[in-house]
Amino acid sequence: MSDPITPTVSDRICKHMNDDHANAVLAYAQVYGDRQDAEAAEMLAIDPEGMDLSVQAKGETLNLRILFDHQLQDSEDAHQTLIAMVKQARSGAKPA
Repeated sequence: MSDPITPTVSDRICKHMNDDHANAVLAYAQVYGDRQDAEAAEMLAIDPEGMDLSVQAKGETLNLRILFDHQLQDSEDAHQTLIAMVKQARSGAKPA
């Protein structure tokens, strides 16, 4: 059984993404956040509706909110959704 997305689970997911998948977080900002000028990005929080990122672009730091295409049910849904999003971002296909 997967965990509900609590603040503790959000922190765990963000730490993992920032430590092990920084390139994916940057792709989320560039493609889903429409910030092709992003040079670096950090995942700050994730909840059932979306994710919050801190983005470095053109020497400035800005916060982005990226909404998911559905409400996440649990941490496994978050895992699968983040994987699907980065695959789509890397494929060059524009998100719907």
